[in-house]
Amino acid sequence: MTDLEIVRIPALSDNYIWLVHDPVSGKTMVVDPAEAAPVLAETDRRGWRIGQIWNTHWHPDHTGGNAAIKEATGAIVSGPAAEAARIPTLDVALSEGDSVRLGDHLATVLETPGHTAGHIIFHLPGDAVVFTGDTLFAMGCGRLFEGDAGQMFANMQRLADLPPETIVYCAHEYTQSNGRFALAAEPDNDATRERMEAVDAARARCEATVPTTIAEELATNPFLRADSAEQLRQRRMAKDAFRG
Repeated sequence: MTDLEIVRIPALSDNYIWLVHDPVSGKTMVVDPAEAAPVLAETDRRGWRIGQIWNTHWHPDHTGGNAAIKEATGAIVSGPAAEAARIPTLDVALSEGDSVRLGDHLATVLETPGHTAGHIIFHLPGDAVVFTGDTLFAMGCGRLFEGDAGQMFANMQRLADLPPETIVYCAHEYTQSNGRFALAAEPDNDATRERMEAVDAARARCEATVPTTIAEELATNPFLRADSAEQLRQRRMAKDAFRG
């Protein structure tokens, strides 16, 4: 169980920004700030000051708040080395096996290309926490804009190997649409059916459905459960066209 305070901040139409505070050191960072205003408002309300920004990839709905937050706080921006040219605010370029810290909390960088060519995720093994950006979603995975199914399948294998209790902080509220596809992909999966009942009820109450856990995803995520790159490719193509 982590002692980090992790705050979910809704942004844009369906993004989640993760504001992370270490009460021991008093340090605060933000993961994938889509926009600055709600983040700065929340830190002001809590009396926190952001010292770092961690980016998983270059897309504007993950980096759009970088410049304004950096200007307001002097925060250091860390993100994927392979996408440095596309993140002009970047200060620290990160590659596979590098690490970043928030106080005494250590995050290891895993390269997870597929959604974008240089996508990374941040795994904090001591806290059983992983920030997956647009690689792993609740019951889904990211679209293959710049990579291929082989890369995404390798990502899923790495994530499946994390301890099942690991808490997954992804960047979008896609769970309901992902779950509808999951039911179509694996119609006999009782765990998915049960989960979707809870998801539908939560969304009817306008409640968030993330974070999730590796255990939940192993039971219900058709991409994490794919048995080959080819099966993942077929499922990703079907999901891209799915209108259920």
